[in-house]
Amino acid sequence: MRDLIYLSGSSVITTLLILTFTNFGFAQVMTSSNYQIQSDSVNFGGGYSSSTNYQLESTGGEVATGDSDSASYSIRAGYLQMQESYIALSSDATLTLSPSIPGVSGGVATGSTTVTVITDSLGGYELTIESESSPAMQSGANTISDYAPAGGVPDFAFTTDAADAHFGFSPEGADIVQRFLDNGLICNQSGGSDTADACWDGLSTSAATIAAGSGSNHPLGTDTVIEFQVGVGGSVIQPTGTYVATTTITAVSI
Repeated sequence: MRDLIYLSGSSVITTLLILTFTNFGFAQVMTSSNYQIQSDSVNFGGGYSSSTNYQLESTGGEVATGDSDSASYSIRAGYLQMQESYIALSSDATLTLSPSIPGVSGGVATGSTTVTVITDSLGGYELTIESESSPAMQSGANTISDYAPAGGVPDFAFTTDAADAHFGFSPEGADIVQRFLDNGLICNQSGGSDTADACWDGLSTSAATIAAGSGSNHPLGTDTVIEFQVGVGGSVIQPTGTYVATTTITAVSI
């Protein structure tokens, strides 16, 4: 995914997001107000057994079990073969930050992308983001710093002082984690709300969880909007050039 932003002097900031897809599979879920059954088996024996040396789960009496594949399908027949889950991750291909930022007077440019996660895993999913380099935004030997919130938690507002030049992000959606929830003034609030354009953080080369869902959301999935923003202060002379930030977004079923 590419984010384009223009500074005076024909400088361009580009953010490239690489999406990682993991844990593909399939499952059938049966539910009521009182229970959830991931799969069932009609047989005459088997079950779960364990000792200090092993664990065994078996069934007896099922027919036509096992794995079958062709160019058109894959079948995992039988109670034990089907214990898999499905997860899919999709996002926009290109993102452009705007408006252009004058290289002398500075300014702010923003853009956002929507990431959709679909899973039938009863445990839900986790969505993480990480950058390839530190700082994320680079143009040859020139860089733009990662946003550094005060106090170790995201800043409620994206603040750019005259001497600042930085690049940050903020996730929004029904499944965002506590770090990005707020009480209207402060972020990282248990049971908080999701105020628009709030709770800004900096990217890292270590994966950071931005959203986590509990239970299956198949087939509709859940959207997480990731906002990106670059701020260049009025006293900063940011060198012109093409700035690129490469990030990886990963969805994993639980």
